[in-house]
Amino acid sequence: MSALERVDLGEVDYEVAAKDMRTWVEERQAGEAGDRLFLLSHPPVITYGPRTSLADLPPEAAAIPTVAVDRGGFATYHGPGQLVGYLVIDLKKRGPVDIVRWVENGLIEALGSLGFPLVRRDTPRGESSLVGVWTTDHRKLCSIGMRIRRGVTSHGFSINLDPTMDVFHTFTTCGLHDVTMTSLADLSHELSIPCPTDAQLRTAVATALGAA
Repeated sequence: MSALERVDLGEVDYEVAAKDMRTWVEERQAGEAGDRLFLLSHPPVITYGPRTSLADLPPEAAAIPTVAVDRGGFATYHGPGQLVGYLVIDLKKRGPVDIVRWVENGLIEALGSLGFPLVRRDTPRGESSLVGVWTTDHRKLCSIGMRIRRGVTSHGFSINLDPTMDVFHTFTTCGLHDVTMTSLADLSHELSIPCPTDAQLRTAVATALGAA
């Protein structure tokens, strides 16, 4: 793929980012901006796609905001200690491409450069989607959920750097009832390697996806 513009943001409320994302997509569709990768984080929130069962969401007692979104995928958590990447790319300018597979492979390359051996998984026919990035023993580290409208992508991916992991026990993550989520902090302890900083992770991801 051709180069992306890297745009670094700080912590942004999810609903603010969602509104901004609509603007970013409109700008790309109108040719007013190029392809962009936005890197940011969110305050605690659980977002869920239209196919999500309400039984998969946390109970009200969990006190975590939930927001319905227009991307693919099911329920996922965003919060401090997690890197979120939103991709606004005009696929018509890039030729045939499996954008989700491209993101999976790019994240695997980025995290591999930091010392973390990770894999993608194919989804068996009729089973819940295994899109994302996984450890070799099938714990999930990265979630991916995207939308394509008029040839332009939106939404993207999240990487668990060092979030509060207990939150993942309050709801059904990604529609997978038996999934175990992990973080780079946990993996770095297991592998006896340094846990990357947020800045190091951003740079590795941007480099692997061709963003400058």
